[in-house]
Amino acid sequence: MAATSEVLQSSERMTEAGRPDAVGPTTRPRPRMRLSTSRLATLFIVIFAVGVTLVLTAVYFLTARVLDNEVDAVINSEVNNLVDDYSRGGLLQLVATLHRRADGWGRTGAVYLLVENNGFPIAGNLARWPQVVSRYNDWVEFEIDASDAGGSVSHPVRAQIIRLPGNRWLLVGTDILDRSRLASRLRTAMFWGVGASVLLATLFGLSYSRRIRRRVKAVAATCESIMAGNLSQRLPVEPAHDEFDALATAVNRMLETIEQQTETLRTTFDSAAHDLRAPLYRARVRIEESLQHEGLADNVRETMDATLAELDRVQRTLGTLLQIAQTDGRGRDVPTEDVDVAALAQELVELYQPEAGNRNISLDYRGDATASVHGNRQLLAQAVVNLLENAIKYVPEGGKVEASVRTIGDSLTLTVADNGPGIPEADRARILQPFVRLDRDRDQVGSGLGLSLVAAVMRLHRATIELLDNHPGLLVRCVLPVRKEVATGVAFVTP
Repeated sequence: MAATSEVLQSSERMTEAGRPDAVGPTTRPRPRMRLSTSRLATLFIVIFAVGVTLVLTAVYFLTARVLDNEVDAVINSEVNNLVDDYSRGGLLQLVATLHRRADGWGRTGAVYLLVENNGFPIAGNLARWPQVVSRYNDWVEFEIDASDAGGSVSHPVRAQIIRLPGNRWLLVGTDILDRSRLASRLRTAMFWGVGASVLLATLFGLSYSRRIRRRVKAVAATCESIMAGNLSQRLPVEPAHDEFDALATAVNRMLETIEQQTETLRTTFDSAAHDLRAPLYRARVRIEESLQHEGLADNVRETMDATLAELDRVQRTLGTLLQIAQTDGRGRDVPTEDVDVAALAQELVELYQPEAGNRNISLDYRGDATASVHGNRQLLAQAVVNLLENAIKYVPEGGKVEASVRTIGDSLTLTVADNGPGIPEADRARILQPFVRLDRDRDQVGSGLGLSLVAAVMRLHRATIELLDNHPGLLVRCVLPVRKEVATGVAFVTP
Protein backbone atom coordinates (compact mmCIF):
# COMPACT_ATOMS: atom_id res chain seq x y z
CA MET A 1 0.00 0.00 0.00
CA ALA A 2 2.88 2.39 0.70
CA ALA A 3 4.19 1.97 -2.84
CA THR A 4 0.78 2.65 -4.30
CA SER A 5 0.32 5.72 -2.10
CA GLU A 6 3.70 7.13 -3.14
CA VAL A 7 2.77 6.79 -6.80
CA LEU A 8 -0.58 8.47 -6.12
CA GLN A 9 1.06 11.39 -4.34
CA SER A 10 3.75 11.80 -6.96
CA SER A 11 1.19 11.68 -9.73
CA GLU A 12 -0.91 14.34 -8.02
CA ARG A 13 2.06 16.65 -7.70
CA MET A 14 2.54 16.60 -11.46
CA THR A 15 -0.94 17.93 -12.27
CA GLU A 16 0.62 21.13 -13.48
CA ALA A 17 3.05 19.27 -15.71
CA GLY A 18 2.43 17.51 -19.00
CA ARG A 19 -0.59 15.23 -19.24
CA PRO A 20 -0.09 12.39 -21.67
CA ASP A 21 -3.08 10.38 -22.86
CA ALA A 22 -5.45 13.01 -21.49
CA VAL A 23 -8.96 13.32 -22.83
CA GLY A 24 -10.93 16.53 -22.36
CA PRO A 25 -10.20 20.25 -22.23
CA THR A 26 -6.75 21.31 -21.14
CA THR A 27 -5.58 24.58 -19.67
CA ARG A 28 -3.55 26.57 -22.17
CA PRO A 29 -0.87 29.01 -21.04
CA ARG A 30 -1.88 32.59 -21.73
CA PRO A 31 0.28 34.06 -24.50
CA ARG A 32 1.81 37.49 -24.14
CA MET A 33 -0.40 38.88 -26.88
CA ARG A 34 -3.66 37.01 -26.57
CA LEU A 35 -5.20 37.42 -30.03
CA SER A 36 -3.95 37.48 -33.58
CA THR A 37 -6.03 40.65 -34.06
CA SER A 38 -3.78 42.43 -31.54
CA ARG A 39 -0.70 41.35 -33.47
CA LEU A 40 -2.39 42.37 -36.73
CA ALA A 41 -3.36 45.77 -35.33
CA THR A 42 0.18 46.32 -34.02
CA LEU A 43 1.65 45.33 -37.37
CA PHE A 44 -0.77 47.68 -39.14
CA ILE A 45 0.19 50.57 -36.85
CA VAL A 46 3.91 49.94 -37.35
CA ILE A 47 3.63 49.64 -41.14
CA PHE A 48 1.38 52.70 -41.35
CA ALA A 49 3.71 54.75 -39.14
CA VAL A 50 6.78 53.70 -41.13
CA GLY A 51 4.98 54.44 -44.41
CA VAL A 52 3.81 57.90 -43.30
CA THR A 53 7.27 58.66 -41.92
CA LEU A 54 8.92 57.68 -45.18
CA VAL A 55 6.46 59.73 -47.24
CA LEU A 56 6.76 62.86 -45.11
CA THR A 57 10.53 62.48 -44.91
CA ALA A 58 10.70 62.21 -48.68
CA VAL A 59 8.49 65.32 -49.03
CA TYR A 60 10.73 67.19 -46.61
CA PHE A 61 13.97 66.32 -48.37
CA LEU A 62 12.51 66.95 -51.83
CA THR A 63 11.24 70.35 -50.73
CA ALA A 64 14.60 71.18 -49.15
CA ARG A 65 16.33 70.10 -52.35
CA VAL A 66 14.10 72.36 -54.45
CA LEU A 67 14.78 75.32 -52.17
CA ASP A 68 18.53 74.63 -52.28
CA ASN A 69 18.46 74.41 -56.05
CA GLU A 70 16.61 77.75 -56.30
CA VAL A 71 19.14 79.42 -53.99
CA ASP A 72 22.07 77.89 -55.89
CA ALA A 73 20.58 79.02 -59.20
CA VAL A 74 20.28 82.64 -57.99
CA ILE A 75 23.84 82.62 -56.63
CA ASN A 76 25.20 81.00 -59.78
CA SER A 77 23.51 83.60 -61.98
CA GLU A 78 24.92 86.44 -59.88
CA VAL A 79 28.42 84.94 -60.03
CA ASN A 80 28.23 84.68 -63.82
CA ASN A 81 27.20 88.34 -64.11
CA LEU A 82 30.10 89.46 -61.88
CA VAL A 83 32.57 87.34 -63.81
CA ASP A 84 31.34 88.95 -67.06
CA ASP A 85 31.88 92.44 -65.55
CA TYR A 86 35.41 91.45 -64.52
CA SER A 87 36.12 90.09 -67.99
CA ARG A 88 34.85 93.26 -69.72
CA GLY A 89 36.11 96.02 -67.44
CA GLY A 90 38.63 94.39 -65.20
CA LEU A 91 39.03 95.00 -61.50
CA LEU A 92 37.70 98.57 -61.51
CA GLN A 93 34.39 97.67 -63.08
CA LEU A 94 33.98 94.65 -60.74
CA VAL A 95 34.68 96.84 -57.72
CA ALA A 96 32.19 99.45 -58.95
CA THR A 97 29.55 96.78 -59.40
CA LEU A 98 30.19 95.37 -55.94
CA HIS A 99 29.90 98.87 -54.41
CA ARG A 100 26.54 99.35 -56.10
CA ARG A 101 25.23 96.00 -54.92
CA ALA A 102 26.73 96.05 -51.44
CA ASP A 103 23.74 97.96 -50.15
CA GLY A 104 21.39 95.21 -51.28
CA TRP A 105 21.69 93.20 -48.05
CA GLY A 106 18.66 94.74 -46.49
CA ARG A 107 16.52 94.15 -49.59
CA THR A 108 17.77 90.89 -51.07
CA GLY A 109 20.07 89.46 -48.41
CA ALA A 110 22.97 89.32 -50.89
CA VAL A 111 26.53 88.88 -49.59
CA TYR A 112 29.65 89.92 -51.57
CA LEU A 113 33.36 89.95 -50.80
CA LEU A 114 36.38 90.35 -53.09
CA VAL A 115 39.78 89.78 -51.52
CA GLU A 116 43.41 89.58 -52.54
CA ASN A 117 45.24 86.30 -52.29
CA ASN A 118 46.51 87.31 -48.84
CA GLY A 119 42.93 87.87 -47.61
CA PHE A 120 42.97 91.68 -47.81
CA PRO A 121 39.40 92.86 -48.62
CA ILE A 122 38.98 94.90 -51.82
CA ALA A 123 35.20 95.37 -52.06
CA GLY A 124 31.94 93.94 -50.73
CA ASN A 125 29.60 94.16 -47.76
CA LEU A 126 31.58 91.75 -45.56
CA ALA A 127 34.29 93.24 -43.35
CA ARG A 128 36.59 90.21 -43.65
CA TRP A 129 36.81 86.70 -44.97
CA PRO A 130 34.83 84.27 -42.74
CA GLN A 131 37.22 82.32 -40.54
CA VAL A 132 35.32 79.04 -40.87
CA VAL A 133 35.36 79.14 -44.66
CA SER A 134 38.16 77.68 -46.74
CA ARG A 135 38.93 79.29 -50.07
CA TYR A 136 39.21 75.92 -51.73
CA ASN A 137 35.51 75.00 -51.34
CA ASP A 138 33.11 75.72 -54.18
CA TRP A 139 29.97 75.95 -52.00
CA VAL A 140 30.00 76.90 -48.34
CA GLU A 141 27.56 77.76 -45.58
CA PHE A 142 28.36 79.99 -42.60
CA GLU A 143 26.71 82.45 -40.26
CA ILE A 144 27.04 86.21 -39.95
CA ASP A 145 25.73 88.65 -37.36
CA ALA A 146 23.53 91.36 -38.85
CA SER A 147 21.63 94.22 -37.28
CA ASP A 148 17.86 93.77 -37.21
CA ALA A 149 14.95 95.69 -35.74
CA GLY A 150 15.29 93.74 -32.53
CA GLY A 151 19.07 93.88 -32.39
CA SER A 152 21.86 91.64 -33.66
CA VAL A 153 20.63 88.41 -35.29
CA SER A 154 22.68 85.48 -36.56
CA HIS A 155 21.88 84.81 -40.22
CA PRO A 156 22.86 81.65 -42.07
CA VAL A 157 24.45 82.30 -45.47
CA ARG A 158 25.03 80.04 -48.46
CA ALA A 159 27.76 81.20 -50.83
CA GLN A 160 29.88 80.22 -53.83
CA ILE A 161 33.63 80.88 -53.99
CA ILE A 162 35.51 81.34 -57.27
CA ARG A 163 39.07 82.28 -58.12
CA LEU A 164 39.51 85.22 -60.52
CA PRO A 165 42.42 85.94 -62.80
CA GLY A 166 45.06 87.91 -60.96
CA ASN A 167 44.97 85.50 -58.02
CA ARG A 168 41.96 87.17 -56.43
CA TRP A 169 39.01 85.47 -54.67
CA LEU A 170 35.33 86.30 -55.00
CA LEU A 171 32.62 85.16 -52.53
CA VAL A 172 29.00 85.58 -53.57
CA GLY A 173 26.14 84.38 -51.32
CA THR A 174 22.70 85.05 -50.01
CA ASP A 175 20.88 84.99 -46.71
CA ILE A 176 19.03 81.64 -46.23
CA LEU A 177 17.34 82.46 -42.92
CA ASP A 178 13.89 82.27 -44.46
CA ARG A 179 14.73 78.96 -46.07
CA SER A 180 15.99 77.60 -42.73
CA ARG A 181 12.83 78.73 -41.00
CA LEU A 182 10.72 77.10 -43.69
CA ALA A 183 12.74 73.88 -43.34
CA SER A 184 12.23 73.99 -39.57
CA ARG A 185 8.47 74.43 -40.07
CA LEU A 186 8.49 71.52 -42.50
CA ARG A 187 10.27 69.33 -39.94
CA THR A 188 7.81 70.34 -37.22
CA ALA A 189 4.89 69.64 -39.54
CA MET A 190 6.43 66.29 -40.44
CA PHE A 191 6.76 65.30 -36.78
CA TRP A 192 3.21 66.40 -36.02
CA GLY A 193 1.96 64.60 -39.11
CA VAL A 194 3.71 61.38 -38.10
CA GLY A 195 2.39 61.65 -34.55
CA ALA A 196 -1.18 62.37 -35.66
CA SER A 197 -1.06 59.57 -38.22
CA VAL A 198 0.23 57.10 -35.64
CA LEU A 199 -2.46 58.22 -33.19
CA LEU A 200 -5.20 57.78 -35.80
CA ALA A 201 -3.77 54.42 -36.85
CA THR A 202 -3.64 53.32 -33.21
CA LEU A 203 -7.25 54.33 -32.61
CA PHE A 204 -8.34 52.58 -35.77
CA GLY A 205 -6.28 49.49 -34.95
CA LEU A 206 -7.67 49.28 -31.42
CA SER A 207 -11.21 49.74 -32.68
CA TYR A 208 -10.72 47.08 -35.33
CA SER A 209 -9.06 44.72 -32.84
CA ARG A 210 -11.90 45.17 -30.33
CA ARG A 211 -14.49 44.55 -33.01
CA ILE A 212 -12.77 41.39 -34.22
CA ARG A 213 -12.14 40.26 -30.63
CA ARG A 214 -15.81 40.76 -29.79
CA ARG A 215 -16.91 38.72 -32.79
CA VAL A 216 -14.37 35.98 -32.14
CA LYS A 217 -15.42 35.86 -28.49
CA ALA A 218 -19.06 35.49 -29.50
CA VAL A 219 -18.16 32.72 -31.96
CA ALA A 220 -16.02 30.96 -29.33
CA ALA A 221 -18.85 31.14 -26.77
CA THR A 222 -21.29 29.70 -29.28
CA CYS A 223 -18.87 26.92 -30.20
CA GLU A 224 -18.38 26.10 -26.52
CA SER A 225 -22.15 25.84 -26.13
CA ILE A 226 -22.37 23.60 -29.20
CA MET A 227 -19.56 21.36 -27.95
CA ALA A 228 -21.39 21.11 -24.63
CA GLY A 229 -24.27 19.47 -26.52
CA ASN A 230 -26.52 22.42 -27.38
CA LEU A 231 -26.66 21.84 -31.14
CA SER A 232 -29.45 24.39 -31.57
CA GLN A 233 -27.01 27.27 -31.05
CA ARG A 234 -25.94 29.26 -34.12
CA LEU A 235 -23.10 31.67 -34.81
CA PRO A 236 -24.13 35.35 -34.59
CA VAL A 237 -24.69 37.17 -37.90
CA GLU A 238 -24.54 40.97 -37.95
CA PRO A 239 -26.22 43.33 -40.44
CA ALA A 240 -22.83 44.32 -41.89
CA HIS A 241 -22.81 41.23 -44.13
CA ASP A 242 -19.02 41.16 -44.25
CA GLU A 243 -16.71 38.17 -44.61
CA PHE A 244 -17.35 37.07 -41.02
CA ASP A 245 -21.09 37.09 -41.62
CA ALA A 246 -20.66 35.07 -44.81
CA LEU A 247 -18.55 32.54 -42.91
CA ALA A 248 -21.04 32.46 -40.00
CA THR A 249 -23.93 31.89 -42.43
CA ALA A 250 -22.12 28.97 -44.07
CA VAL A 251 -21.21 27.47 -40.69
CA ASN A 252 -24.81 27.87 -39.49
CA ARG A 253 -26.06 25.93 -42.51
CA MET A 254 -23.53 23.22 -41.71
CA LEU A 255 -24.67 23.18 -38.07
CA GLU A 256 -28.29 22.80 -39.15
CA THR A 257 -27.34 19.77 -41.24
CA ILE A 258 -25.28 18.30 -38.40
CA GLU A 259 -28.10 18.88 -35.92
CA GLN A 260 -30.60 17.14 -38.19
CA GLN A 261 -28.29 14.20 -38.83
CA THR A 262 -27.36 13.92 -35.15
CA GLU A 263 -30.98 14.02 -34.07
CA THR A 264 -31.87 11.41 -36.68
CA LEU A 265 -28.99 9.18 -35.57
CA ARG A 266 -29.83 9.64 -31.90
CA THR A 267 -33.51 8.89 -32.47
CA THR A 268 -32.66 5.84 -34.55
CA PHE A 269 -30.16 4.60 -31.98
CA ASP A 270 -32.52 5.13 -29.04
CA SER A 271 -35.40 3.50 -30.86
CA ALA A 272 -33.29 0.53 -31.90
CA ALA A 273 -31.93 0.10 -28.38
CA HIS A 274 -35.36 0.31 -26.80
CA ASP A 275 -36.91 -1.94 -29.44
CA LEU A 276 -34.22 -4.54 -28.81
CA ARG A 277 -34.92 -4.60 -25.09
CA ALA A 278 -38.40 -6.06 -25.47
CA PRO A 279 -37.47 -9.09 -27.63
CA LEU A 280 -34.40 -9.74 -25.46
CA TYR A 281 -36.58 -9.65 -22.36
CA ARG A 282 -39.15 -11.99 -23.93
CA ALA A 283 -36.41 -14.40 -25.01
CA ARG A 284 -35.03 -14.39 -21.49
CA VAL A 285 -38.47 -15.06 -19.98
CA ARG A 286 -39.12 -17.96 -22.37
CA ILE A 287 -35.74 -19.52 -21.64
CA GLU A 288 -36.31 -19.19 -17.91
CA GLU A 289 -39.78 -20.76 -18.27
CA SER A 290 -38.29 -23.61 -20.29
CA LEU A 291 -35.72 -24.21 -17.57
CA GLN A 292 -38.59 -24.78 -15.14
CA HIS A 293 -39.73 -27.85 -17.09
CA GLU A 294 -38.66 -31.16 -15.68
CA GLY A 295 -37.03 -33.75 -17.80
CA LEU A 296 -34.68 -31.41 -19.69
CA ALA A 297 -31.49 -33.04 -20.75
CA ASP A 298 -28.37 -31.80 -19.03
CA ASN A 299 -26.78 -30.61 -22.25
CA VAL A 300 -29.94 -28.65 -23.14
CA ARG A 301 -30.02 -27.05 -19.70
CA GLU A 302 -26.35 -26.08 -20.00
CA THR A 303 -27.01 -24.55 -23.41
CA MET A 304 -29.94 -22.53 -22.04
CA ASP A 305 -27.87 -21.31 -19.07
CA ALA A 306 -25.12 -20.20 -21.45
CA THR A 307 -27.72 -18.46 -23.61
CA LEU A 308 -29.07 -16.62 -20.57
CA ALA A 309 -25.56 -15.48 -19.71
CA GLU A 310 -25.07 -14.18 -23.25
CA LEU A 311 -28.44 -12.39 -23.10
CA ASP A 312 -27.37 -10.75 -19.85
CA ARG A 313 -24.14 -9.62 -21.49
CA VAL A 314 -26.01 -8.20 -24.50
CA GLN A 315 -28.44 -6.33 -22.23
CA ARG A 316 -25.59 -4.85 -20.20
CA THR A 317 -23.83 -3.81 -23.40
CA LEU A 318 -26.99 -2.15 -24.69
CA GLY A 319 -27.47 -0.37 -21.39
CA THR A 320 -23.90 0.91 -21.38
CA LEU A 321 -24.17 2.08 -25.00
CA LEU A 322 -27.32 3.98 -24.14
CA GLN A 323 -25.55 5.58 -21.18
CA ILE A 324 -22.60 6.67 -23.35
CA ALA A 325 -24.91 8.07 -26.03
CA GLN A 326 -27.05 9.92 -23.50
CA THR A 327 -23.99 11.28 -21.68
CA ASP A 328 -22.39 12.59 -24.87
CA GLY A 329 -25.69 14.03 -26.10
CA ARG A 330 -27.12 15.55 -22.95
CA GLY A 331 -24.94 18.66 -22.87
CA ARG A 332 -26.44 21.39 -20.75
CA ASP A 333 -29.64 19.44 -20.19
CA VAL A 334 -27.95 17.32 -17.53
CA PRO A 335 -29.02 18.28 -13.98
CA THR A 336 -26.09 19.43 -11.85
CA GLU A 337 -25.52 20.01 -8.17
CA ASP A 338 -22.67 20.24 -5.70
CA VAL A 339 -21.34 16.70 -5.41
CA ASP A 340 -18.98 15.61 -2.64
CA VAL A 341 -16.81 13.32 -4.76
CA ALA A 342 -14.66 12.35 -1.77
CA ALA A 343 -17.66 11.12 0.23
CA LEU A 344 -19.06 9.43 -2.88
CA ALA A 345 -15.78 7.58 -3.49
CA GLN A 346 -15.62 6.48 0.15
CA GLU A 347 -19.16 5.06 -0.02
CA LEU A 348 -18.42 3.15 -3.20
CA VAL A 349 -15.13 1.82 -1.82
CA GLU A 350 -17.00 0.49 1.22
CA LEU A 351 -19.61 -1.01 -1.13
CA TYR A 352 -17.02 -2.90 -3.20
CA GLN A 353 -14.74 -3.95 -0.36
CA PRO A 354 -16.63 -7.24 0.22
CA GLU A 355 -16.32 -8.17 -3.45
CA ALA A 356 -12.64 -7.27 -3.42
CA GLY A 357 -12.18 -9.26 -0.18
CA ASN A 358 -13.64 -12.37 -1.83
CA ARG A 359 -10.70 -12.28 -4.21
CA ASN A 360 -8.19 -11.38 -1.49
CA ILE A 361 -7.73 -7.91 -2.99
CA SER A 362 -7.02 -4.93 -0.74
CA LEU A 363 -9.35 -2.03 -1.63
CA ASP A 364 -8.69 1.23 0.25
CA TYR A 365 -9.54 4.90 0.07
CA ARG A 366 -6.88 7.48 0.82
CA GLY A 367 -7.61 11.16 0.27
CA ASP A 368 -9.54 14.20 1.46
CA ALA A 369 -12.52 13.67 3.71
CA THR A 370 -14.61 16.06 1.62
CA ALA A 371 -13.98 17.50 -1.82
CA SER A 372 -16.83 18.88 -3.93
CA VAL A 373 -17.39 19.74 -7.57
CA HIS A 374 -20.41 20.97 -9.48
CA GLY A 375 -21.70 18.10 -11.60
CA ASN A 376 -24.12 15.21 -11.98
CA ARG A 377 -24.00 12.87 -9.01
CA GLN A 378 -25.35 9.82 -10.84
CA LEU A 379 -22.86 10.06 -13.70
CA LEU A 380 -19.91 10.74 -11.40
CA ALA A 381 -20.90 7.75 -9.29
CA GLN A 382 -21.11 5.59 -12.43
CA ALA A 383 -17.62 6.72 -13.43
CA VAL A 384 -16.18 5.78 -10.01
CA VAL A 385 -18.00 2.43 -10.13
CA ASN A 386 -16.56 1.65 -13.55
CA LEU A 387 -13.04 2.51 -12.41
CA LEU A 388 -13.32 0.35 -9.30
CA GLU A 389 -14.87 -2.58 -11.17
CA ASN A 390 -12.25 -2.34 -13.88
CA ALA A 391 -9.42 -2.39 -11.32
CA ILE A 392 -10.89 -5.27 -9.31
CA LYS A 393 -11.50 -7.29 -12.48
CA TYR A 394 -7.92 -7.18 -13.73
CA VAL A 395 -5.92 -7.18 -10.49
CA PRO A 396 -4.81 -10.73 -9.55
CA GLU A 397 -5.55 -12.26 -6.17
CA GLY A 398 -3.55 -10.66 -3.38
CA GLY A 399 -3.33 -7.40 -5.30
CA LYS A 400 -4.05 -3.85 -4.17
CA VAL A 401 -6.46 -1.16 -5.37
CA GLU A 402 -6.47 2.36 -3.99
CA ALA A 403 -8.89 5.21 -4.67
CA SER A 404 -8.09 8.81 -3.86
CA VAL A 405 -9.80 12.19 -4.15
CA ARG A 406 -7.81 15.32 -3.49
CA THR A 407 -8.35 19.02 -4.12
CA ILE A 408 -5.27 20.52 -5.77
CA GLY A 409 -5.48 24.22 -6.59
CA ASP A 410 -8.60 24.95 -8.59
CA SER A 411 -9.18 21.34 -9.61
CA LEU A 412 -10.24 18.08 -8.03
CA THR A 413 -8.18 14.97 -8.77
CA LEU A 414 -9.81 11.53 -8.66
CA THR A 415 -7.39 8.61 -9.00
CA VAL A 416 -7.80 4.84 -8.93
CA ALA A 417 -4.50 2.93 -8.82
CA ASP A 418 -3.78 -0.79 -8.82
CA ASN A 419 -0.78 -3.10 -9.06
CA GLY A 420 -2.22 -5.30 -11.79
CA PRO A 421 -0.86 -5.92 -15.30
CA GLY A 422 -1.49 -2.31 -16.39
CA ILE A 423 -1.94 -1.09 -19.96
CA PRO A 424 0.96 -0.64 -22.42
CA GLU A 425 1.65 3.00 -23.21
CA ALA A 426 0.91 2.48 -26.91
CA ASP A 427 -2.62 1.27 -26.11
CA ARG A 428 -3.65 3.85 -23.53
CA ALA A 429 -5.20 6.30 -25.97
CA ARG A 430 -7.28 3.81 -27.95
CA ILE A 431 -8.42 1.86 -24.85
CA LEU A 432 -10.75 4.79 -24.09
CA GLN A 433 -12.67 4.15 -27.30
CA PRO A 434 -15.79 1.95 -27.28
CA PHE A 435 -15.36 -1.83 -27.74
CA VAL A 436 -11.55 -1.65 -27.64
CA ARG A 437 -10.00 -4.48 -25.60
CA LEU A 438 -6.46 -5.76 -25.30
CA ASP A 439 -5.70 -9.14 -26.86
CA ARG A 440 -4.67 -10.55 -23.49
CA ASP A 441 -8.11 -9.71 -22.04
CA ARG A 442 -10.25 -11.40 -24.67
CA ASP A 443 -11.12 -14.22 -22.26
CA GLN A 444 -12.36 -11.76 -19.62
CA VAL A 445 -16.07 -11.05 -19.34
CA GLY A 446 -16.90 -7.58 -20.63
CA SER A 447 -17.55 -5.49 -23.71
CA GLY A 448 -14.79 -2.86 -23.58
CA LEU A 449 -17.17 -0.02 -22.69
CA GLY A 450 -16.25 0.72 -19.06
CA LEU A 451 -13.49 3.23 -19.64
CA SER A 452 -15.39 4.66 -22.62
CA LEU A 453 -18.26 5.57 -20.31
CA VAL A 454 -15.81 7.14 -17.84
CA ALA A 455 -14.31 9.21 -20.67
CA ALA A 456 -17.80 10.34 -21.75
CA VAL A 457 -18.61 11.44 -18.18
CA MET A 458 -15.34 13.37 -17.99
CA ARG A 459 -16.06 15.09 -21.29
CA LEU A 460 -19.48 16.13 -20.01
CA HIS A 461 -17.88 17.65 -16.90
CA ARG A 462 -15.14 19.41 -18.94
CA ALA A 463 -12.57 17.25 -17.20
CA THR A 464 -9.58 15.19 -18.31
CA ILE A 465 -8.79 11.51 -17.91
CA GLU A 466 -5.26 10.12 -17.97
CA LEU A 467 -3.94 6.58 -17.99
CA LEU A 468 -0.52 6.37 -16.33
CA ASP A 469 1.94 3.71 -15.32
CA ASN A 470 1.67 2.80 -11.61
CA HIS A 471 4.95 0.78 -11.56
CA PRO A 472 3.48 -1.82 -11.64
CA GLY A 473 -0.15 -1.58 -12.62
CA LEU A 474 -2.41 1.17 -13.93
CA LEU A 475 -3.20 4.58 -12.49
CA VAL A 476 -6.30 6.33 -13.84
CA ARG A 477 -6.40 10.01 -12.99
CA CYS A 478 -9.40 12.27 -13.62
CA VAL A 479 -9.01 16.03 -13.11
CA LEU A 480 -12.26 17.98 -12.74
CA PRO A 481 -12.65 21.77 -12.50
CA VAL A 482 -13.90 22.95 -9.12
CA ARG A 483 -16.55 25.57 -8.45
CA LYS A 484 -16.93 24.82 -4.75
CA GLU A 485 -14.29 22.88 -2.93
CA VAL A 486 -14.00 21.58 0.62
CA ALA A 487 -11.00 19.75 2.03
CA THR A 488 -11.24 19.55 5.80
CA GLY A 489 -9.13 16.52 6.52
CA VAL A 490 -7.89 13.17 5.39
CA ALA A 491 -9.95 10.01 5.67
CA PHE A 492 -8.79 6.40 5.52
CA VAL A 493 -11.30 3.61 4.78
CA THR A 494 -9.90 0.12 5.27
CA PRO A 495 -11.61 -3.23 5.45
